[in-house]
Amino acid sequence: MRTLLILLIAAALMLVACTAAIEPTAVPTDVPATEAPAVAVVEEAEVEKEVEEVEEAKQEEMGKPAVIADNTPYKTDDERPGRFHMASSWKTDWSINNIDYDDILSGGPPRDGIPSIDDPAFEGYESADQWLANREPIIALDLNGDARAYPLGVLTRHEIVNDTVGGIPIIATFCPLCNSAIVFDRRVGDETFEFGVSGLLRNSDMIMYDRTTESLWQQFTGEGVVGELTGTQLTFLPSQIISYADFKAAYPDGKVLSPVRGTGTNPYTGYDTPGNRPFLFNGKLDPRLDAVARVVTLSFDEGLDVAYPVDILAEVRVINDRQGTHDLVVFWTPGTASALGASQIAQAADVGATGVYDPILDGQKLTFVAQGDQIVDEQTGSVWDITGRATAGDFAGQRLTPVIHADHFWFSWAAFRPDTILYGQE
Repeated sequence: MRTLLILLIAAALMLVACTAAIEPTAVPTDVPATEAPAVAVVEEAEVEKEVEEVEEAKQEEMGKPAVIADNTPYKTDDERPGRFHMASSWKTDWSINNIDYDDILSGGPPRDGIPSIDDPAFEGYESADQWLANREPIIALDLNGDARAYPLGVLTRHEIVNDTVGGIPIIATFCPLCNSAIVFDRRVGDETFEFGVSGLLRNSDMIMYDRTTESLWQQFTGEGVVGELTGTQLTFLPSQIISYADFKAAYPDGKVLSPVRGTGTNPYTGYDTPGNRPFLFNGKLDPRLDAVARVVTLSFDEGLDVAYPVDILAEVRVINDRQGTHDLVVFWTPGTASALGASQIAQAADVGATGVYDPILDGQKLTFVAQGDQIVDEQTGSVWDITGRATAGDFAGQRLTPVIHADHFWFSWAAFRPDTILYGQE
């Protein structure tokens, strides 16, 4: 009964996230941080009502009864692998896959029940300042001088944005259950794809689908996992989660994604509270860290995976490191609120922002240290911000080359990368 209740609560939270239609309201740009509250208690009767509504929507869409059965995708009567009632109208080729179908769960909403943003609109800072607080987290993306901010307060309700930035077709993605914000090039070969939210999860992570072949794609890895494009890999693009204030300082001509149906509030209140069991995750938790501990993660082509605990970074601010043949430096700065803590994101706890960079600039390998509130290099004393830009000193105006990384919850990274090196532990 306890397991069923947890699954019911999870489905209700996913429903709230995809159906909320709160009008954007102005918020102060400097709101003090507060500790993230514990997960709100949801009355069982209310949860059951929410789940019934989800199931009724599915029944109407499919024209057939729907039954909750261990929260696994609905299979046909003859139990053929990959043939799901909830996906009976899809043209996905279920005969091709590289994952175990038993690992796929329904997240609650049907396909496109969480609507992607396919025709995004953007606005300048003067307008965005009216509804976006300085502390709020955004996905920062800069391609060919085109800098854009995707607020997580918007992405929690949409999870995918199909966009073109600096002439490159991209998808900006965010899975709240894994705290995974990742940007991909949405081209495969000579074809550009549009992506949507399938309504399915694996290891608690969103499974995307492309609207051309309806193949399924794992958001965490960018890999096609079911259908015609199984085994195809999307290209990761360098991005990072930073505060809106940091974005404005680094990119004076940047643009901000306009909200479609509400922002500033968090439908996953208290989800990142330490000790919480992740929703819709049936895997084994790696005990090296708390399940929802934040980690900065990197994967290299030779199969080397590394995770840096944010708790360590928050203490030292800078880590100069070498993994395999790769020199790198990891930055952490305060001032960015959690998107998954307080009900009002601007009031959430400060989890900081991270950046990972190649420390070699103009043929010189730099080493970095924290001095008070600043990050400086020991060679010239130049001052650097979280985006890898020198703001003062000999290197003023220059930028370090970003190393592709992501900030995840530990449980999700360990599930997909179980052999990961964990910095600070032998």
